[in-house]
Parts: sequence; C-alpha cells; structure tokens
Amino acid sequence: METLEFIIYPDGRVKEMVTGIVGRSCEEVTHKIEEQLGNVVSREQTSDFYAQTVHQSSAAHTENQATYSDWG
Repeated sequence: METLEFIIYPDGRVKEMVTGIVGRSCEEVTHKIEEQLGNVVSREQTSDFYAQTVHQSSAAHTENQATYSDWG
C-alpha cells in the first residue's frame, strides 16, 4: 500500500513521509508536491528507496528446502 503522510509544524515546516513505494519512483511521486511546498531542507531515504523489484520467471523457478537433518 502506497502512503504519503505530511506533518505540518507550527513554524510552517512540513515533514513528508512516503511508504510502500520502491526505489526512486517515490521522488517522481513527490516532486510536484515539493515544488509547491518550497525548498527541501533535507531528505532521508528509507529502506524502500534502496529496495529493488525482483522479477522471477516461473520457468526457471527452483525450490530448495533444507530440513533439520541437512544442517548437521
């Protein structure tokens, strides 16, 4: 689920938090909003920013399953 959350402080600062959007696409989503809000003072990326989408082909899918007896 993609979520944008804004906290507006009494002094006018706005904290924007984006969750559920993987990679750099969060910057595309927030760009127009940030233009309207003003200068971006700081930016802190979450683990979602560094995550990569994984595409897996069902034809090449193999399953490895270890049992307790395989460990020792």
